[in-house]
Amino acid sequence: MSLYDLSGKRVWVAGHRGMVGSALVRRLAGEDCEVLTAGRERVDLTRQAAVEDWLAEARPQAVFVAAARVGGIHANNTRPAEFLYDNLAIETNIIEGARRVGVEKLLFLGSSCIYPREAPQPIPEEALLTGPLEPTNEWYAIAKIAGIKLCQAYRKQYGCDFISAQPTNLYGPGDNFDLTSSHVLPALLAKAHAARAARQPALTVWGSGRPLREFLHVDDLADACVHLMKHYDGAEPVNVGSGEEVSIRELAALINEVVGFPGHLEFDRSKPDGTPRKKVDTTRLEALGWRASIPLRQGIAATYDWFLEHHAETAA
Repeated sequence: MSLYDLSGKRVWVAGHRGMVGSALVRRLAGEDCEVLTAGRERVDLTRQAAVEDWLAEARPQAVFVAAARVGGIHANNTRPAEFLYDNLAIETNIIEGARRVGVEKLLFLGSSCIYPREAPQPIPEEALLTGPLEPTNEWYAIAKIAGIKLCQAYRKQYGCDFISAQPTNLYGPGDNFDLTSSHVLPALLAKAHAARAARQPALTVWGSGRPLREFLHVDDLADACVHLMKHYDGAEPVNVGSGEEVSIRELAALINEVVGFPGHLEFDRSKPDGTPRKKVDTTRLEALGWRASIPLRQGIAATYDWFLEHHAETAA
């Protein structure tokens, strides 16, 4: 029997227009619940009064906190104040507002970048706050750590059933393909497409190509979040990963293959590599009966199809 039954519940997906939020909306369509959404034109999540007013009116019983300011290494490096302030404000306003209106259950989405740069591999949840963060994304990581701690503090002081999940690197429909602010997988996919269209001889990849990364399709994450909402009520964060690890070089080669770009790879070693390795330990999640189901190649192919359909000006 489920610890928490979503049937008949009013469920707010905060950040429903983002990649993760839209995946949650898709996944929740298969549940017997009423999905609540509110765009920026309706409520500014960085403003406490606006969030509390909306919550008092909508009265959700369950909340998924998928709203966040996100981006890759370049965005984190060049806009540190935005990444820290906006994410602190969003999570603080939603979590406190949820307590005030008596939300039954809340799931806060963090990120695997919360862990120390030199964390043991695969990274267990217990590695949190055991060492220095990766400098290229510390602003985002600090905000996400604060969100996890808020959930734990509200559980301890108020008895709120607020939980948190920490996904690894995400990709899929709705991803950001802007090369100035995107993560590595969508950036490489967009670059490979452009290189193919321009008949370029090579694809340039940031860094050495040696760092290892784990990628999770966003639809797998959404399924894991619903599973955790139903079956988990602990204070400790839960890692969500695919269990599959590839080097950036291998990823770029796979993307070239999917896109059909025949050129070779060149590596710009003047650009930062970021964390050398980042694979999460999913033992806790697997013990709850969940595993990822979308293989990386299949997920990349589906994401490229989405890119071609939704970025016609780029894909022409």
